[in-house]
Amino acid sequence: MTERQIRIFGDPVLKTVSDLIRPTDDVTGLIEDLIDTVKIPGRAGVAAPQIGVNQRAFSYNVDGQIGYIINPVVVELSGEPELVDEGCLSVPGFYFERLRYPFARVTGIDLDGNAIELNGEGVLAQALQHETDHLDGKLYIDGLEKGLRREAMQAIRNSDWF
Repeated sequence: MTERQIRIFGDPVLKTVSDLIRPTDDVTGLIEDLIDTVKIPGRAGVAAPQIGVNQRAFSYNVDGQIGYIINPVVVELSGEPELVDEGCLSVPGFYFERLRYPFARVTGIDLDGNAIELNGEGVLAQALQHETDHLDGKLYIDGLEKGLRREAMQAIRNSDWF
């Protein structure tokens, strides 16, 4: 299909809880667009709200593995949360340290309605958590420590794209 433009901080779709995708919904085009959009070098994941669609799906591109999941549910987070440097396409140009679990497992379905499970450590675990947060109307800056979040918001307000 096509690479889609990324919605930026301040767009209401990014703060809206996404709707479940029903078995009767034809989301083939959405999934193709998510995959085309995540293929751009440097992108680890793209959630449907980031391209303006309020539905529960995301794509990922980690270590050369590209895929998607529909209606993901986090079923396991484990290990001691670690501070990781994190950025977001919807908050361009900024990276802040925040806590993420080192292991994540999500379940969902594919386009044919088959159950799938994604799990991983490191960057994949971070992406699974980050993209699922998007579907719940949360941006990564929402999880920053209070003082750092205040600094982040000031930096965002002063950015040339805000």
